[in-house]
Amino acid sequence: MSDSELPHRPARSPGMKLLFVLLVAGSLVVPLLMVYGLVWDRQDQSQTARATITRGWGGPQLVTGPVLVVPYEQDVTTTTTENGKQVTRTDRVTRQFFVSPVDQKVTSTIDPEVKTKSIYASVLYDATIKGSARFAMPDNLARIGIAPDDLKLDRMELRFGVSDPRGLQSGGNVTVGGQPLATMPGGGPEATRGAGFHGFPEWDGTGMLDVAWGYELRGSETLSLVPRGGNTEWSVTSPWPHPSFSGSFLPGDPAISDDGFSASYAIPDLALGQSLASHEDLSPPNIDGTREYGIASSPDGSQAMAASIGLIEPVDLYSRIDRSVKYGFLIIGFTFLTFLMFDIVAGVPVAAAEYLLTGAGLVLFFVLLLAFSEVTGFAIAYLVASAAIVGLITAYGAAVLRSWKRARIVGALLAALYAALYVLLSLEAWSLIIGSLLLFAALAGVMYGTRKVDWSAMGRPVID
Repeated sequence: MSDSELPHRPARSPGMKLLFVLLVAGSLVVPLLMVYGLVWDRQDQSQTARATITRGWGGPQLVTGPVLVVPYEQDVTTTTTENGKQVTRTDRVTRQFFVSPVDQKVTSTIDPEVKTKSIYASVLYDATIKGSARFAMPDNLARIGIAPDDLKLDRMELRFGVSDPRGLQSGGNVTVGGQPLATMPGGGPEATRGAGFHGFPEWDGTGMLDVAWGYELRGSETLSLVPRGGNTEWSVTSPWPHPSFSGSFLPGDPAISDDGFSASYAIPDLALGQSLASHEDLSPPNIDGTREYGIASSPDGSQAMAASIGLIEPVDLYSRIDRSVKYGFLIIGFTFLTFLMFDIVAGVPVAAAEYLLTGAGLVLFFVLLLAFSEVTGFAIAYLVASAAIVGLITAYGAAVLRSWKRARIVGALLAALYAALYVLLSLEAWSLIIGSLLLFAALAGVMYGTRKVDWSAMGRPVID
């Protein structure tokens, strides 16, 4: 039978081809979501591995102190109903009030070290914490309902907070009025959920109480300080070149170089919104997944705030891969659009299986990126994965489009797309405007290339 005698069927209209390509692209949602889940799973494994590294060393540390806790006695009158009669009782109860320092100065030196487990790494550190503070008994005790004669100064406590006391390498070397103070574990402020150490100073409540302290502390990734009281000054130095400053307060003009960083905080009492004396201790600061401590949400200032310094790697690997997967449809859409233009305008038919295989290769890019990034780092992994997929799709496109010239156009487009995606991932603040301009350019190109296409017309007959 000759070619002229073979049965013919009409080709799909350009509009139907567009709809068909959209359906194929939509089916790739499933593998993209699977890759997205894989990224989260690997990130969870990374966090588990880091937790294993820091186990027995110390986690992210939050330090605070000192704070004076002064017991006092007070008559409390209550009225109850007994046997149908109201009975009034007056009981002598013991309560506490909390006194923050008038001013305090804290210096910290952080010595970091990167520890690895398999392909995962975590930043550990040894820190030296030193400080001095001055206390004064409030002169307005009557205003807060406390009579000076009711104070139990012989039972007064001085509390220091360390969120993970496993990291303490030396006992709190504390002096009060120049005299050493014996300290005991536990009994820290509420801001660290009672973790830390405490002692019992001797003070008659007159004049100023001078306190100095110092201790060695191990931790990982983050060191944070809860300022309290009057004015707080915190100076931090470290050879780590990639600090991250977060929390409720930021340092003033930190110095950062390849040799390390130094930062100084000056936090006045007005910024804290907290009185020097109160009936309740400060509650713990808010801690979320980004480890940004201390966003004061209580209007009465009863919640602690914190300044936080993170020792991070310069690239947050999984967040960048996570963001790249979100741009997956941008790359798939541009590539499919190119094949569709060759189909509609140049008359080179592209089958469903060819779209699916091309899409599978584009999805595989993100798996390769994830796998190599954990070993080589993001930049090298991105170069390897993109080069592999550009080469694969270009070679396959030469067979699908029946021309190496057309395939090179597809390869050049893919290379440009991966370069643009890398820029999008690097310039987070500009990602929206760059992405929108790319979509505008794509739409304009499609409009121009298909301006003479009759979308409802049937194509030329195709031999079965």
